[in-house]
Parts: sequence; C-alpha cells; structure tokens
Amino acid sequence: MTKEIESKYEQWQDETLKQVIGKYPERKPEFETTSGIEVPRVALPRETDYLNDLGFPGEYPFTRGVQPTMYRGRFWTMRQYAGYASAEESNARYRYLLEQGQTGLSVAFDLPTQIGYDSDDPIAAGEVGKVGVAISSLRDMQALFAGIPLDKVSTSMTINAPAAVLLAMYIAVARGQGVEERKLRGTIQNDILKEYIARGTYIYPPKPSMRLITDVFKYCREQVPNWNTISISGYHIREAGSTAVQEVAFTLVNAIAYVEAALKTGMQVDDFADQLSFFFACHNNLLEEVAKFRAARRIWARLMRERFASQNPKSQMLRFHTQTGGSTLTAQQPENNIVRTTLQALAAVLGGTQSLHTNSMDEALSLPTEKAVRIALRTQQIIANESGVADSVDPLAGSYLVEQLTDEIEQGVLAYIRKVDEMGGALEAIELGYIQNEIQDAAYRYQKAVESGQEIIVGVNAYQIDESMELETMKVDPAIEAARRQDLETLRAGRDEARVNALRSQLDTAARSDTNLVPLFIECVENDMTLGEICNTLRAVWGEYQPPVWG
Repeated sequence: MTKEIESKYEQWQDETLKQVIGKYPERKPEFETTSGIEVPRVALPRETDYLNDLGFPGEYPFTRGVQPTMYRGRFWTMRQYAGYASAEESNARYRYLLEQGQTGLSVAFDLPTQIGYDSDDPIAAGEVGKVGVAISSLRDMQALFAGIPLDKVSTSMTINAPAAVLLAMYIAVARGQGVEERKLRGTIQNDILKEYIARGTYIYPPKPSMRLITDVFKYCREQVPNWNTISISGYHIREAGSTAVQEVAFTLVNAIAYVEAALKTGMQVDDFADQLSFFFACHNNLLEEVAKFRAARRIWARLMRERFASQNPKSQMLRFHTQTGGSTLTAQQPENNIVRTTLQALAAVLGGTQSLHTNSMDEALSLPTEKAVRIALRTQQIIANESGVADSVDPLAGSYLVEQLTDEIEQGVLAYIRKVDEMGGALEAIELGYIQNEIQDAAYRYQKAVESGQEIIVGVNAYQIDESMELETMKVDPAIEAARRQDLETLRAGRDEARVNALRSQLDTAARSDTNLVPLFIECVENDMTLGEICNTLRAVWGEYQPPVWG
C-alpha cells in the first residue's frame, strides 16, 4: 500500500466514516471469518510479488488454477454422490443422473461395506443399504455398473479401509466389459488418516493401513495410470467441526504423511504424486472458501517443490473434488438448503474445483429423493451455463479482500504444519489426540456461537416458522437385507470353495510379507471371494485399530 493511499485512508476514516458510525453503529463490534480471521471494513491494496505468489493459471504455484483455461475449456466434472439399497437400485439412479447430464459417477457405500463386512454378517444387521449401496462381491459390483461403459465415465468411490479391495472389484468389472485397465479414470478415497481423525470407518492399525495405500500407489502407477490413487480428504474434517484453516492444514499434514510413506517404500516422488487428489468441503462464507482453495493450491505446490524436490509440475498441482457442506443443511425449512448449496457450489467454482457434488435439500432428513437430486444437479448446470463465472479463469483474483484472506489462510495453515512437524508428523499428532482436540474445540466454539445467537442460522435460531413436514422423503425397503443374505448364500453355494480356501491361505501369507496385495485382491474377487472374507483374513493377520484414550 502506497503512502498516498494510506494517507487517504486515514482521511476517509476521520472525515467520512466517523460521521456515519457515530449515527449508525455497525452490526457487530468485530467481523471474522469462520477461522477467526478478521475481516477488514475495507480491504486495501497489498504489496504482492505477483509472479511468485500468484503467477498464471496452469503454472507454479498454481494459485490461480491448475489448468491454463480452466472452465473455458470444459466445465468441472459434475458428480452427484449416490448409492443406496441394492446394486440394482443404485444402478438405476446412476443411469438417471447420467441421462440428466451428470458427467461422472460418485459411489456411496453402506456402512458394512465401508468397514469390510458382508451384508449377511451379524454386525451388519440393520445397516444394509441404509447410507449407501451394499457391495459384498464382484457380482454386486457388476450389477452396480451394468450397462455403464467404464471406459466412458469417470468414477469416484468413497471408500477407505477396504479401498484396495473395491478397486480390485472395479478393475475386474472393467475386464469383464473388455475394458483395459489403462483406460479407467476415477478416484478411490483411500484416505485412512482422516478416518482415525474424524470419521471412524477404519479397520486396521496405521502401519498395515498405510501399506495398503502404498500398494495401490505402486499398482496404479504401472497398470492404471489415469486413476487417482487417493483423495486426501478435508471434507470429513470440516464436517466434524473444523475451521477452514484447520481443514486445509490437517488435510495437508495427512498428505505429507502419505508422500513420506511412499518414499519409504523406494518410490520417487514424481512416480506417484501426479495421481494424488484432494477432497474439500465448501461452506457458506463464500469469500473465505474461495481464498481457502487458492491458498491450498499454493501451499501444496511449494511443499512438493521445496520439501520433496518434485520436478514434475503435475506432481505440484493440487487437484480437488468439492462437496457442499452436509453439516450446514437444516431439517427446518429444508428448501433454504437450495440457497445454501448454491452459494457453496458458486464458491467452489470461483475457487477452481475440478469436480463438484451438490447436496440435495432433503439430506438433513433422509437419503435424497430423485426430485431433490435433480435440483442439486441443476444448480451446478445453472452456475456453469448461466452465471458467467465460468467464463474467466480465477475471476476474483486481485480482489483486495480475497488476496488478503488467501495470504492469511496460508499463514494459518503453515503454522499448523510446523506444529505437527514438531510432533513428528500426522500419525504422531493423531495418536496424541492433538488434531482431534483442535477440531473438537473449534466445533464447540461454533456451537456456542450458534446457541448464543452470535452466529445466525436462518430457520434454526432466527426467522423460524411453524411448519409441518410435507417434504417427500426416501426410505430404504428393510426387505433388502434378507434379499442380500439370500444372494450371498447362493453365491457361496455355487463357487469353487477349494479355490477360495486356497486364495484365503495365499492372502494370509502375502499379508505377512511385503508383496503387493492388489493383484491378489483382483484374483480373489474374480473367484467370488467376498469383501468380508478378504477383510476378515487381513483382520486375523493385522488386528483391528483401537483408538487411544486421552486424558
């Protein structure tokens, strides 16, 4: 800021601002973002090293985007996260969404699948098909993608602890369709560290879990080069109550841990880093969210170049999927959620996302209905085709406030990274409970602000109405569970049991060695070994993770 601007600013404060504030006080004594960053009354020009801090789209440090033309070339991938009940019912929803203009699939799995149990396991009782699709065998996966050519769509699978097994099933389905592995495009979440932090769908202890992740890195580098081998997820960290700064910081410390784990196996950073992807939430504070995405790109580019000596620009690109904030949706006045989702989707686009899921208005009440999910998809399509924001790359660049927020978020994130480094890294910080406690404290502060009325949630703590719930909701037929048990009984009765037993023994031996397990997983599922049988074999070797007790 020049001395002339500084002088004029002081004059404005004395001669113009003071008169108005004396008569009409501002709404709050101070204004802050959700991360506690002070929002200035008027943002002013800052001294900036443009080429070093911003640069141009598609070039280091990628602050302004990972592609030179961004959405002027093609829109982000429009994915609607979907899956419920049986594979056949979910397949029908996928076909519907593709007909409505969706450009990529995003698979939600039910809770038993997420933690490696078959639908007929006693522990799965009451949860089969409830929060996602139930997948226990290759036959289920074949039904899930029936009539969907896997060389023509990009598929994202939200699966973590058993991610390598579900990827094996997907590869086996592609082979059955006659599709080469090298032509497959998509992502598996495969991010176990955030499960220990925020979500809880872990199975194994950290060491074997990290081994599964690096096995996927190695296999896909050679066999499935267009696949994103991990989606390092801030989304669930944010949904657990973190601030925007914490979301980026803890996502990146996890990413550092994955890079270091891969390097320890003998891989070179540029052998795998271009297949890493990220997943963030987008909440309601539009300008903070835009700045968050821009800061995350710049930090990651510098980490990869300066800390890990990456030489490949593709390894330095933070490519990310965004989902609008599920925790921001309300059961009260659910139509208001359409507005919230629109703001969040707009922020993600202005922030340069590569792919986007928009939540449906009814998700605080149930799985989304067909109408609600269509409105959510139409939200993306209207932003893309009617708003004009996709016509210029990084359209908010140069905004005094956006650049200030980008810089301040960056500094906050780097402070957390230094703190976690001092503890020895992400795994150590998780074991100490540091990351979890930081998120819990942030969630507590926010909840107190809501309860005091300091934070307004329209329809919840302000502008309430008397309402009766007339919104159509979706329910999963409880008969699905019995049908799934019958399917698995039929599968086991018809398979080569001797071959399955031999593979179980082979898997037990391989799990005790450093053999890459992915090829064996493919062989297991192709011979009708179930997800639960594979995961239970590994449980017997590696045990299950037990979270530490703090304080």
